[in-house]
Amino acid sequence: MKVFIITEGSKNIGFGHITRCFSLYQAFEERKIIPEFIINGDDIIKDLLKNINYQILNWLDEKSRLFKKVKDANIAIIDSYLADISFYNTLSDLVRLAVYIDDAKRLDYPRGIVVNGGIHAEELNYSKKDGVKYLLGPKYIPLRKEFWEVSEKKIKEKVESIMITFGGDDMRNMTPKILEFLRENYPELKKNVIVGKAFQNIDEIKKNADKNTNLIYYPDAKKIKEIMLESDIAISAGGQTLYELARVGVPTIGICVAENQLRNVKGWEKTGFLEYVGWYVENNLIQKIYNSIRYLEDVNVRKSKCKIGKEFVDGKGGLRIYEVIV
Repeated sequence: MKVFIITEGSKNIGFGHITRCFSLYQAFEERKIIPEFIINGDDIIKDLLKNINYQILNWLDEKSRLFKKVKDANIAIIDSYLADISFYNTLSDLVRLAVYIDDAKRLDYPRGIVVNGGIHAEELNYSKKDGVKYLLGPKYIPLRKEFWEVSEKKIKEKVESIMITFGGDDMRNMTPKILEFLRENYPELKKNVIVGKAFQNIDEIKKNADKNTNLIYYPDAKKIKEIMLESDIAISAGGQTLYELARVGVPTIGICVAENQLRNVKGWEKTGFLEYVGWYVENNLIQKIYNSIRYLEDVNVRKSKCKIGKEFVDGKGGLRIYEVIV
């Protein structure tokens, strides 16, 4: 069976697409089918792709080369914010089954399967079309294999540790600002800080660290899961990581750092799992974070949020997608 996964990722645009596509790669791999990744990206992504069958190709500029490669494939999965509708139409015509990973009803997709695992997906009112099947909602969110099975999270009486995670690049420079606030207001808390491969602000982060700060450089999924299980609270951007936090059951304070995260954070806020404090540029953001930490100090609030997160995300999304498309 010939399966291709077409996506993008780089220091400039982040790694969220690669991360969730890797979850689908693992679902196929689990069933002894090895897809081929075709990624429009830079050399920095190579560290994310160890032991993976992949090719780096600027397929937006070299469409004919890509189309020649995937022609007559059994399955082609695409996860992109950059490809236009004509690209999708051609891909749909060339392969037996095209699968489109979507977040916001970005296009009127052609024949194939549309997957939107977002918490808000069913509210988007996708138009029903002949030849198009929709897999919507967090039961279809693809998570990395390490999150398929998760041990029970212990909710402590007192908040002792907090996780800070802003993706692979922290493009809004949030980590040092939040670390400075925590250092000044919560010196006794253990601060687990995730440092991504494309961070440009490591010196500033180090400057705001204290003796209880644990800087975790370029962690793999196994290490991230360990930190989530250990941390009592998380402060996170509003992307794919929210679904991993929900899967583990980490009570989370969410900050929106990009337009494409807004539905995500609003949707999670509505479930009761997320304490959403607003956009990264808001003047009173730090005050809202402080208020949310105070609220989350109540052990019963944290127990409730842990339970809600795990009810919405069970980790099996990638396997469900595999079963439908194969």
